[in-house]
Amino acid sequence: MTSRPRALVTAPLRGPGFAKLRQLADVIYDPWITEFDRTPLRIYTADQLAERITAEGADIVVVESDSVKGPVFELGLRAIASTRGDPNNVDIPGATAAGIPVLNTPARNADAVAEMTVALLLAATRGLLRADADVRAGNMFRDGTIPYQRFRSWEIAGLTAGLVGLGAVGRATAWRLSGLGLRVIAHDPYNDEASYGLAELLDEADVVSLHAPVTDETIGMIGAEQFAAMRDGVVFLNTARAQLHDTDALVEALCSGKVAAAGLDHFAGEWLPTDHPLTGMANVVLTPHIGGATWNTEARQAQMVADDLAALLSGETPAHVVNPEVLGS
Repeated sequence: MTSRPRALVTAPLRGPGFAKLRQLADVIYDPWITEFDRTPLRIYTADQLAERITAEGADIVVVESDSVKGPVFELGLRAIASTRGDPNNVDIPGATAAGIPVLNTPARNADAVAEMTVALLLAATRGLLRADADVRAGNMFRDGTIPYQRFRSWEIAGLTAGLVGLGAVGRATAWRLSGLGLRVIAHDPYNDEASYGLAELLDEADVVSLHAPVTDETIGMIGAEQFAAMRDGVVFLNTARAQLHDTDALVEALCSGKVAAAGLDHFAGEWLPTDHPLTGMANVVLTPHIGGATWNTEARQAQMVADDLAALLSGETPAHVVNPEVLGS
C-alpha cells in the first residue's frame, strides 16, 4: 500500500479527524446528509455506490447509511469504513470473502445518546414542554391556576434508575444519573457489572431506561407483563429502539397511571402517526431519533476512522476492525 489512497466519503465528518483523513488520502466528500438539511437525503444502493466509487477512482469508502455489498466488493478496495457501532449496512461476510477490512466506530454517539436520556428524563418529569407552551401562549395563569401549582413534581435525586443494557450508552448514562443523585442498577446478561435480573430491576426501579441493541432476544422484551411488574408511577425512557417495547402496552400503562411519564426517541419505521395516542399525552415527551445528532458525534467518528485508516495503511492493526482475519492476507 504505497500509492496515495483516494477515499469516497459519504458519511458526515468534521474536526481534527477529518483533517487527518485528508492528510492520509485524497478525499471526495459528499455526505448523504447535509449540514443544514437543505437537500434531500441520499442513500446509495450497492449498485449506485459501486458506480460512484468507480467514477471517482476511489479505493477507500467511508459510509454511514449506504448499502455496501455485492458489486462494491469487486472493485479492489483497500478498506471500507462504516460510521456505526454495528455496521449493519455492510455485508461483512462478503467483505471478508473479498479480503477487504471493515472498520467501524463503536460508541461514537454514546455520550450524545446518554445526554438525550437525561434530557428526556428531566423534560418528562418536570413538564418542561407544557410549561414552555404556556409561556409562549401567554397562559401563565391558565384556568385560574398559577404555574407553581400546575408544575410541581418530585425531584429525581434519590430515585433508583434501572438501566436495561449496559453497553457504551448504558455506561455513559449511568455515571450521568449517578451524578444527579440517582441510585443506578442495571440488567445486561452480557456484562458482569450488571448484577440485576430483569424482573428484579423492574421491581426496584423508579426510572426504567432502555439501552439494549435490537436482537431476537430483546425485541418486545418490555411488554404488558413487564409494565405491570414495574413500580407504580415509574418513569419509562427509551433512547434505543422502539422494537424493544410494546407501544400498545406502554399506552395502556400510561393511561392507567402505572407509568407516570415517558420519554421516547425512536418509533418503528422512524415515524409516529399524528393521531397516535402518545401524541395527545401531556406526560410523554417525543423526539424523532435525534439522540446521536451532535457535531461531537461526527467529529468523534471522523477521528476513529482516520486513526484506524492510518494504522491500516502503515501495516498496523486498527483499533476497530470487524473482520481482523483479513489483515495481512
